[in-house]
Amino acid sequence: MLVALAVFLVAAFVVAPRTLAAIRPSGGYAGQRDLIEALREAFVDYWSSGNRDFSPGLERVVDYWFRYHVAKGAIAAILLIVLVVLGVLFWTAFLRDSGLRPGRRAALASAGVLVTVLAVFSLVVVMANVQGAVAPFASLLPMLPVAASDGKLADTLDQVRQRLAHPMSAGDRTLPALDVMISDFSRYHVAMAVVAAIVAVVLIGLSAVWWKRFARTRSSDRRTRRVLASFGVLSALLSLVVVVIAVANTTTAADPAPALLAFFEGGW
Repeated sequence: MLVALAVFLVAAFVVAPRTLAAIRPSGGYAGQRDLIEALREAFVDYWSSGNRDFSPGLERVVDYWFRYHVAKGAIAAILLIVLVVLGVLFWTAFLRDSGLRPGRRAALASAGVLVTVLAVFSLVVVMANVQGAVAPFASLLPMLPVAASDGKLADTLDQVRQRLAHPMSAGDRTLPALDVMISDFSRYHVAMAVVAAIVAVVLIGLSAVWWKRFARTRSSDRRTRRVLASFGVLSALLSLVVVVIAVANTTTAADPAPALLAFFEGGW
């Protein structure tokens, strides 16, 4: 039952977000190409408007992208819970019965490893979609073709780069649209820093639990000790990776303009 639910959720993760994001009266987009085209036009209009508030076109795109991330994040979170439960069941079955045939034991171990890998992937997806939902405008920016060399978009991108590179040389004030862009870009990285810090604390706690149980397990129970040690090492390594992510995002959030400029110059 849980395996079937996990398969269904994987399929839903691929198919459902676009449909769920389009249920509002403003609708959605036929595909990524239409979304990118709408973003191109809306971004140019927003920049040229001189206003802080999003233009109607950009607001529609950003609202859609927010709903898209919420849908993907919710599905991924449910999938993560299901995979964790499945992992507990598989690994418990693997450890509980010492009389298992080698083939069944190998099948349980393989299933446990697969579910664990998928759970880690689901966790990463949840983190990324929380970040995207918190700052959907900044999350949309990578869809802009920053290498555009002609047309209104290219002119707009050149102006953005100039303002970011020389913020005090054009009237000694930051354009409202650029200020919003920088603020949302900072929020984008703050969101990941906070999420990564929370995940790091959880992983460190889990690692401590695994190693504590490892120490209490009899040395003769080698299979249990190997599994506990493996999870202890995995949790510790993942926590280190997540800590690095948290630190990197905190650094960027503290001074977002250079990183945003690097993105618009194609170096992000």
